[in-house]
Amino acid sequence: MPELPELNPVVHGKLRLALLSLLSTVDEAEFTWLRGQTGSTDGNLGAQLMKLEEAGYVAVEKKFVQRKPQTLYRMTTEGRAALTEYVQALKQLLGAAIQG
Repeated sequence: MPELPELNPVVHGKLRLALLSLLSTVDEAEFTWLRGQTGSTDGNLGAQLMKLEEAGYVAVEKKFVQRKPQTLYRMTTEGRAALTEYVQALKQLLGAAIQG
């Protein structure tokens, strides 16, 4: 039996996977847009984005626009690589399950 791949635990979280998937399709995204797309609470979204930032998978830019705070997120090169590796590992895992 072939060895099964490890799934990256940082990427594997449901909300973190959704966030990386969303960020992979845009140059950058505001916190409020990500919240709307995922239906997450501010606290949960902030915590999951922080985990992705700590892993080096997303970069954060905080600024003010007309005196209102704006937080922008973008996927890093490391984040793209991690998402790609995760998808490949998942394909390999699913292929093994189908063949098994």
